[in-house]
Parts: sequence; structure tokens; C-alpha cells
Amino acid sequence: MSVSSGVRVTVAAFLLVSIGLFGSSNAFAADAAFTQFIASLWPEAQAAGVSRATFDAQTRGLEPDYKLPDLILPGRPATGAPSQAEFVQVPADYVRETSIARLAAEGQKLMQKHRAALNEIEKRYGVPATIVLAIWGRETDYGRYRLPYDTLRVVATQAYVGRRKDQYRTEFILALKLLGEGVVARKDFRSSWAGATGLTQFLPSEYYKHGVDLDGDGRKDIWNSVPDALASAALQLVNKGWQPGLRWAYEVKAPGNVDCTMGVPEVTKPIAEWLRAGFAPVRGQKLSAAEQAQPASLLQVEGIYGPAFLTTKNYFVIKEYNFSDLYVLFVGHLSDRMTNPQLFATPWSASTQLRSADVEAMQRHLTRIGLYKDKLDGKAGMQTRAALGAYQKSARLKVDCWPSEAVLRAMSSAR
Repeated sequence: MSVSSGVRVTVAAFLLVSIGLFGSSNAFAADAAFTQFIASLWPEAQAAGVSRATFDAQTRGLEPDYKLPDLILPGRPATGAPSQAEFVQVPADYVRETSIARLAAEGQKLMQKHRAALNEIEKRYGVPATIVLAIWGRETDYGRYRLPYDTLRVVATQAYVGRRKDQYRTEFILALKLLGEGVVARKDFRSSWAGATGLTQFLPSEYYKHGVDLDGDGRKDIWNSVPDALASAALQLVNKGWQPGLRWAYEVKAPGNVDCTMGVPEVTKPIAEWLRAGFAPVRGQKLSAAEQAQPASLLQVEGIYGPAFLTTKNYFVIKEYNFSDLYVLFVGHLSDRMTNPQLFATPWSASTQLRSADVEAMQRHLTRIGLYKDKLDGKAGMQTRAALGAYQKSARLKVDCWPSEAVLRAMSSAR
């Protein structure tokens, strides 16, 4: 297919969708445009090694799912997180103690059940058994959570009207390849709304990059083989830079005069320097000379409230598995709790979180005044918190690096 014909298909799809995606009289037209879009992907699928028989069989009757998040639908509000009205979870809700305690207890049992496989993973990849178990527990509740979506339908929809069309175009082709090679049956090919599949949640492209056959049956089966799924998770971490023998983070007590705007990956220095600046490991923990020599960044996910951490390179490796700070805290803490019953030394704050739309409005204001250069996503991540702290300094407000109603009002009145 030529570039120009591909453009015609895309434009036709856009026009058909835009004239009334959800109206019953136009539903056929919208689905016809989707079908035409999928048909236009055959040359790419063929180039990737997908047979015509597989392509036709797997795409026959395939329909888009316009209820998925993260879509851009003409004439409709975007369905991604920035347009949702509900409040983002605060850390105490996400890293909920009841969930951590339950998963840690079960993780201890699974560590014994899968001891041979986990020993091999630790020997081969240098990733602790507790880390891969924690990922499995967080992603699919140790396999109990049945993923709700048909993977092929998800990646096809995201390729058609998602925010990351090019990425999902590739994922769609590779999903067809997985099916054509018999790696997974369509009935077992279930995923999250974003297309992540298997016990430890891989995109199709990640399967091809990091899949491992640890149980030796000749198949890399991340859907049914626990050894394969956990080894694949470990290899993904290794391929993203995991350093054996290095903790993911150290909880510390921050000094009273802490500058929370330093809590970004760009501000990295040896742990010894943080200790000399007044940061103290909790519960009197003693760090070896090798540990103190490790570079680390400051993490305060609730600004100056709640626990503080010095995060190592391995923290950011886990963050590449899932970009949420709360996800990494959940996985790291759950991993620790499988061998140590202690909770975080500092309790979470009872602070509330602003709506995503309000946080995004803050990000837009911070961008306009030159304090923020990251994504406008309505999420109070590291860069947003640091930019808020810088704004608070300039506006002579209390510097806590936390998105509050008071800061939002100050920004609104300054416009």
C-alpha cells in the first residue's frame, strides 16, 4: 500500500467516525471505517511474518471498543485520565496496608512453592525472588485476577483512535504474530485496557524482547507458566538496567529544612552526601560503605508529608516496568514485607488529592511561567511536585511540593 493510499484510509476513517460515532444510524459507517483501517495494515503484518490465513481469521468480525480509556474520539471528550473527574488515589489508598499484608503472606507461601524456579532466576538474572513475586502480585494478584479485555481488540482500537497510535500499530501487528505462531490461543489472550497481557503484564512487543522459557518445555508461556512469567519479568528488569545486590530504595527521615524541590531524578548524589545533609535511615539502620557510595535521588511522594526515600538506580528500573511512583513503592514495599514484617516507619499523611483536571490546570500554569516542561497528564509526579515547590518559593507560599486547593487558588488569582 502506498503512503498516499494510507493517508486516504486514515482520512476516511476520521470522517466516518467524526460524523457520529455513537449514533445508531452511523454505527455501520464507523465500523466500516475501522474495518478498512485494519485491512490497510495487512502489508505490515505480512512483512512481520503474519500469514494471510492468520490475518483474515483473527481480524474477521473484529470491532473497536470505544469505551476504553486513553482514546481520542472526534466530537467527544478524550477518555484518558486527564478528562476523568474522580480523584487520584493518595498513597495511603494505593499502598493499602491490608493489601500489602495479604499479598506478602501469600508471597511467602509462593516463595516456597516455586523455590527451584526462583533460585534459578536469582542465579541467572540477579533479581531477588521477592521482587518478581511482588510484580506478579501487583499485576494480577498472583494470577487470580482475570484480565477483562480481548488483547487483539484493545491494541486494534488503540492503534485506530488511541493517543499512541504508532506504538499500538506495532503492538497490533505483534499480537497477530503471537496468535499466528500459536504462542497463545485467542481465548487466553486477555489483557488490561492498555493491552498488557499474561501473569506479569507484558505488551506483545515486550514478550518478544524479554520472554523466557524457564520451565524448559520449549514455549515462552507468560500466561500459564509461573516460572516463565517470573523469569520474563526478571529479564525485562535486567534489560532495563537492573543492578544485582542493590536495594530499590531506603526509607529515611528527612531534616526539617528539607528542600522538596530536590526530589527529581536529575538531583542525584551518593547516599553518604544525603546522610551528611541530615537525612537519617529509619530505625537506626546502618548502611555499609558500599551502600553509602551508591548514587540516589530523593523521593517524597506526598511532598514534605509522609515517608521519604532515597531511591537507587533499581527504583527507576522498576519504574520503567510501570511509570507510576506509587507502583514502584507498592512493589518495593511488598517485596520487603515478604522477609520483614515492618511497615513504613513514617505513616502516610491524610492529605487529599486534587482532581486530575485541577492538577493538569496547575501543570499548564507552571508550563506557561517556565517552571514545568513535562507531560500535561494531571498526575502529580516527581517533576510536577518539584515545579509546584518552585512556584511556592516564588509566590512566597509554604513550600511543601504538594498540589493543594490553596496553591490552585493562588495560581488562579495570578492569571
